[in-house]
Amino acid sequence: MRIDTTRAILSDLIAYPTISTDSNLPIIHYIADRLETVGAAVEVMVDESGHKANLFATLGAPRDGGLVLSGHSDVVPVTDQDWTSDPFTMTERDGKLYGRGACDMKGFIAACLGSLDLLAEAAKTRPIHFAFTHDEEVGCLGAQELVKLLAKRPVKPGLCIIGEPTSMQVFDGNKGCCEYTVRFEGLPGHSSAPEKGVNAVEYAVRYINRLFELRAELVKRCPEGSRFDPPQTTLNVGALKGGTSHNVIAPRAELAWEMRPINAADMEFVKGEIASYVEDTLLPEMRAIAPEAGIATETIGEVVGLEPMDDNAARDLVFALTGQNHAGCVAFNTEAGLFQSLGMDAVICGPGSIEQAHKADEFVSLEQMDQALTMLGRLASART
Repeated sequence: MRIDTTRAILSDLIAYPTISTDSNLPIIHYIADRLETVGAAVEVMVDESGHKANLFATLGAPRDGGLVLSGHSDVVPVTDQDWTSDPFTMTERDGKLYGRGACDMKGFIAACLGSLDLLAEAAKTRPIHFAFTHDEEVGCLGAQELVKLLAKRPVKPGLCIIGEPTSMQVFDGNKGCCEYTVRFEGLPGHSSAPEKGVNAVEYAVRYINRLFELRAELVKRCPEGSRFDPPQTTLNVGALKGGTSHNVIAPRAELAWEMRPINAADMEFVKGEIASYVEDTLLPEMRAIAPEAGIATETIGEVVGLEPMDDNAARDLVFALTGQNHAGCVAFNTEAGLFQSLGMDAVICGPGSIEQAHKADEFVSLEQMDQALTMLGRLASART
């Protein structure tokens, strides 16, 4: 049975400990070997480190309008998690398959590999592509490199299904995720003469206050009928570190903050406003006292979200494959928006629940895997 083959593949995939800090090359080569057995044209794209790779493969004649099946190969760590069984040995209990990455998102990859014969049949109508990436969990690093390469190619896929764990429900929107670390360099001195120094912590606090002002503006900018929860773009101050003691003007501070934009316009609005505040207000004041003072921003990750669209052929395809007629929006970030940025219609639908992702005893149910296999198996007869 197909489910048995897929279960064995998932066991193999879970056995690769593809934590983002480690290489994913072994699992990528495993996937490549399986794809090549059905005649797929496979590209393994190794990054500059030589330890990470994306895979892009195609079944069928390369032409515009193909469908991409997308998933990430990396998983989050298991450190300090209390697992009932070895997280890198798949264990079956009560109709559930346990292991790190079982739902996020090796279950979907296994379903794709377990359906290759049917997908090869579907590829006679239109090309079926496979995009399996590295380092999604730490900023969608692999997918960002992959879409840059795809953007340069003459043949453009038209649709993309991202198999993140949604309990096989259809989602056509997710917020983006932008993470920044801002470092403030001031001028230390005795706290009794604050006017002679540049207090890095104080300027970091003023920066934060400006973020709070922008957060209020984002509520006003929220489009009517937004389907996100909460509906507007959000900002979060995650950490602030700085200073040395009670009586010393703080020479340095470090701020970590993030933004979850509902659209690209909000992302550019916040970035532009905070950059202007730094250049026009904070830095001139700091450097009037200490010319060497500075504010440096490091972009940790900047991933656009999937903007819900009235016309979305990928969503409509999955409706046809699953029999559903409603799409929601998810709060967590995915690679979907990156594929949308290439002009592709994208949708999120995959086996397993996000409630199990990143936790001890992560699992995907056999029922969910069977639903994923059914969806993929219907591609050969789909009419869209």
